[in-house]
Amino acid sequence: MADIYGRMKKIDDYKWMIPAGTVPGMKVPGIIFASEELIGRSPDDQSPSQVMNVACLPGIQKYSLAMPDYHWGYGFPIGGVAAFDLDTGVISPGGVGSDINCGVRLLKTAINAEDIKGGTEKL
Repeated sequence: MADIYGRMKKIDDYKWMIPAGTVPGMKVPGIIFASEELIGRSPDDQSPSQVMNVACLPGIQKYSLAMPDYHWGYGFPIGGVAAFDLDTGVISPGGVGSDINCGVRLLKTAINAEDIKGGTEKL
């Protein structure tokens, strides 16, 4: 893991970049918002590898992000953020907090948005 820290590029005092392509399949850069103290908290921290894994997901847009409170999670790092293309992207349960039971759930349905227009409150 120490190798990842050596490959990060410091952008400013609170922003670090893991370049796209750092690992095979990494489509976009990873950006970690953290002080130097937080970045160096533990050479064994696996969270940056999760930032890179998210950057490999289908349809990811622009960046895989980690906020200053980031830490190891299930799939995404806790504090991780990513946007995905509506047609080619994914919805990742790890990215919506399934690990901490925050109440967000993943449900797949054949219902189209037009089918429920005007009825979302009732739904």
